[in-house]
Amino acid sequence: MNYNINWEIYNLKKTEMKKIAIISSIVLTIMLIGCNGKSNSEIPNSETNETSENSKSAEEGENEEGEEGVVEITNEQAETIGLELKQIEEKSLGNSVKVTGILELYPQYKANISPFVGGNVSSIKVIEGDKVRKGQVLAYLQHPDIISMQQEFQEKNDELVFLQQDFERKQTLFDKGVSSAKEFQMAQSKFRSTTSSVNALRSKLELLGLNISKIKSGEIYASVPITSPIGGFVDEVMVSLGDYVAPQTKMFAVSDNSEIHADFKVYEKDIYKVKEGQQIYFTVASKPDQLLKAKIHAIGKTFETDPKAIHVHADIHNEDKELLPGMYVEGRIVQGEKMALAVPEEAIVKNGEKTFIFVEDKDNEEENKLRFNMIPVNTGMTDLGYVEISLPAGISKDITVVTKGAYILSSEMIKAELGDDD
Repeated sequence: MNYNINWEIYNLKKTEMKKIAIISSIVLTIMLIGCNGKSNSEIPNSETNETSENSKSAEEGENEEGEEGVVEITNEQAETIGLELKQIEEKSLGNSVKVTGILELYPQYKANISPFVGGNVSSIKVIEGDKVRKGQVLAYLQHPDIISMQQEFQEKNDELVFLQQDFERKQTLFDKGVSSAKEFQMAQSKFRSTTSSVNALRSKLELLGLNISKIKSGEIYASVPITSPIGGFVDEVMVSLGDYVAPQTKMFAVSDNSEIHADFKVYEKDIYKVKEGQQIYFTVASKPDQLLKAKIHAIGKTFETDPKAIHVHADIHNEDKELLPGMYVEGRIVQGEKMALAVPEEAIVKNGEKTFIFVEDKDNEEENKLRFNMIPVNTGMTDLGYVEISLPAGISKDITVVTKGAYILSSEMIKAELGDDD
């Protein structure tokens, strides 16, 4: 009996000791975890610090590389890539009738010059491209027939003086009844015939540009001048020294480009939109960035069959003489025009659905460097190679825009952002 009681007490004590051991283990574990956490926070971790320092260095490097949307290039680089800048300006844009054509001259402003008599070229006074005035000598011709014509004129003119005196004398005698009617009529016929010959020779010599008074006094010209009937520029020289030039053979071509006009073709579907007095804006290949102006002064009344179109003539102000006959032109006849800020299409850079332009930042440029900011813009209508734009709020209209080379600048900016040193 006592043995059983002692055994139960022993088992009870054993169970309580196990519980105490388990609780002690849990407490010890918690304490160890707390110490490890404190140790990790206080002891420097070299790997963690190295990562933090690298991150900080990367941020500093990014700041040194450049601001977002900004690109800088040297003047030499700008010249190499053919960068072109232009002050932003307002253009006339609108819905319009697009037309094509060529520049031409009215017939009265161009001349093909040829001689009235045949002869050999003894002198040439101009070359192609020379500016000449009306009546200026372009060349001289020589030929024996020219001398013979002057000689004949002198002889006939002297004979005319005698025949005139004879005619007047016989007319007096006839009036007095002393001379017969036959003698008077013969004197009259010779006088009138010679007068006609002298007048004809005089007109020929005047056409040749010779001084009649000097020829009458006995002077003979060995050569005749070839002169320009209009002022302008020499387009062609068709002869060389010593060449024999037959009458009516083309020797020179002269044109007055100040009176140039545009000959546009308007197709049948657009004819009703065209009226005299309308403005036409156009461009030429030699001035792709310059919008030129013309005014319709005449509309053709005859259709061309292929294609079906009529000709529209428009006057142009060509004061600088840079527009030349034969140049191809593209234009538009204005309808509902409006003035708007516009840049050439080449100035627009697209990135997804957004559009940008590059604007020169003159205030922050360094020596021998150009600095550009990429500015977002909204675009509108496109007309004759120009795009309507609206600038963000706070951006002045007094800015200089990259009109050629914008996409190259965009590439340079992307390379800089990616850290591509190549």
